[in-house]
Amino acid sequence: MTDKRENACNTLRHWHNFRLQLLMEGVAIGLISGAVVVAYRFSLEKAMHMASYMRRLVQENPGVVPLYLGGIVLLGVLIGWIVRLEPMVKGSGIPQVEGILLRNMKIDWFRVILGKFIGGVLALGGGLSLGREGPSVQIGASIGQGFGKIFKRMKLEEKYLVTSGASAGLAAAFNAPLAGVMFALEEVHKNFSPLILLPAMAASVAADFVSRKFFGQQPVFDFRIIELFPLDHYFHLIFLGVILGIFGVLFNKVMIKTQHAYARQNIIKSEFNVIIPLIFAGTAGFLMPQILGGGHGLIVSLMEGGLTIKMLFAILICKFAFTMLSYGSGAPGGIFLPLLVIGALTGDIYGNVMAQMGIIETGYIKNLIILSMAGYFTAIVRAPITGIILVSEMTGSFRLLLPVTIIAIAAHVTADLMGSEPIYESLLDGILQKNPEKVEPESDKKTIIQVIVCLGSNIEGKRIKEVNWPANFLVVGIKRGMSEIIPEGDTQILAGDYITALVDEENAEEIERKLIQNTRNAIVNEAR
Repeated sequence: MTDKRENACNTLRHWHNFRLQLLMEGVAIGLISGAVVVAYRFSLEKAMHMASYMRRLVQENPGVVPLYLGGIVLLGVLIGWIVRLEPMVKGSGIPQVEGILLRNMKIDWFRVILGKFIGGVLALGGGLSLGREGPSVQIGASIGQGFGKIFKRMKLEEKYLVTSGASAGLAAAFNAPLAGVMFALEEVHKNFSPLILLPAMAASVAADFVSRKFFGQQPVFDFRIIELFPLDHYFHLIFLGVILGIFGVLFNKVMIKTQHAYARQNIIKSEFNVIIPLIFAGTAGFLMPQILGGGHGLIVSLMEGGLTIKMLFAILICKFAFTMLSYGSGAPGGIFLPLLVIGALTGDIYGNVMAQMGIIETGYIKNLIILSMAGYFTAIVRAPITGIILVSEMTGSFRLLLPVTIIAIAAHVTADLMGSEPIYESLLDGILQKNPEKVEPESDKKTIIQVIVCLGSNIEGKRIKEVNWPANFLVVGIKRGMSEIIPEGDTQILAGDYITALVDEENAEEIERKLIQNTRNAIVNEAR
C-alpha cells in the first residue's frame, strides 16, 4: 500500500514540469529523427541511382541479363530475411505505430529502426512502387519510443514521445512540418490534446530544420502556379472530388484483396513475396520506367505536360497495379507518394479531357493535378486536414487552400457514403488478426491521462461528485482555457475542460481506447 501511494505521489510530482519536459524531449527526438530520416533519404537516392546505372549496364550488355535477374532474386531474399527477423518492419509502418499507441503491439524499437532503414532502402532501390514517408514515420516513432525506454519515462509520456517521433518522421520526409504535426494529431494519435500538440510541433520543426539544412529550403515540388482556378469552374472540383472518392475506395479494397491474395499463395514463403514485384520492377524498368519508385519524378513530368491521354491512362493503370503488387507483398515502404502520384494522374487525365472538349483552358490542368493529390489522399487515408496541409507544403503554395478544401471534402464525403474504412485502420485490423498481441499492463504502476470534455458528453454540466467515475480514477486537475482549477466535489464540469486524472495503468488502456473511438460517454460507464 505504501509503495502504491509513493508511486502515485511521484507521478503527480512529475506532472508539474510535464509540459516543459515534453517540449524539450520533442526537440531532442526531432533532431535525432531528422538526422536519421535525412540519412534514409540520402541512402534512397544513392540506391535508386545505382539501380538506374544497373539497368543502363544491362541495356548496353545483354549478356549480363542472367546475372541481373539473379541479383534481383538475391535482393528479394535479403529483404525477406530482414522481414523474417523483424516482422514489424513490413509494409508502411504507420499501422504498427497506431497499434503501439493503442497498446495492442510491442516492438523492439532498435531492431525496427535498423530493419526499416535497410529494408526500405533495398525495396525502393529495387524500384518498387513505394514511398519513403511510411518508413520515415515508423523510424521517427521508434526513436521516440526508444527515448522513452532509455530514460524510463512513464507509459503516457512514452506515447507522447512516440507521437512526436512520428510527426518528426513525416516532416523530415517531405519538408512539411505542419503536415507532420497534423498527421500525428489527426491520424496517428486521433487526439488534439495540447499535451500532444506541444511536443509534436517541437519535434516536427526540429526535424524539418535538419532536413532543410541538408536538402535545401525548396519544397519537395517547387511548382509555379501562374493562374488560379476560376470560381465559375469550381463545379469541376466537386465532380472530380467524387471521382477521386470512388477511386480511393477502389484503392483501399484492391489493396486489402491483394494482401489476401499474397497470403493465399503457397508457391514461395510469405516473407519472400517481395521477389514477385521486384521481378516485375526489373522488367518495367526497361518498358515503362515512369512507374518505378515512389513517383516524385513522374509528378514533375506531369506538370511539364506533353503526355497524351492514352499514355496517361496506361501509366495510371500500370502505376496502380504495380503499387498494389509492391505494397501487398509486405515490402518495407509506404503508400503516401504512390497514392499522390495516382491522384495526380487522375487529375491530369480529367483536365486533359475537359480541355480537349473546350470546357476548360489547358493552363488550369496544373491546378487539377495538384488538387487531385489532396483529394485522393483524403479519400484513402480519411485525414482531410493533413491532406490539405501536406499538398500545400509540398508544392510551396497556400494559394490553393479554397479549391483544395472543396475537392478534399467532396472526396471524403464520397468515400464515407460508400462505407469505406480508412486504409490504415483496415491495415491495422489485418495485422492484429494475424498477431493478436497485447501489451501486458504493470498493475502496480500509476499513470496520468488527460481527457477533453466534449460538447454533449454525459458528464458535461455535472459536478465532480455527481459523476460515476471508473474504479481507481482520481481527478487531480481541470484546465479551463488558461486557468488551472483544483478540483473539488462541487466543481462543475464544462464542455472544453481538460480533466487530468490519476489512474492505474491497467485502466488507462480501456479509458483511452474509448476516447479514441470518440464515444459520447467519454469516461463514464463506457470506460468501465
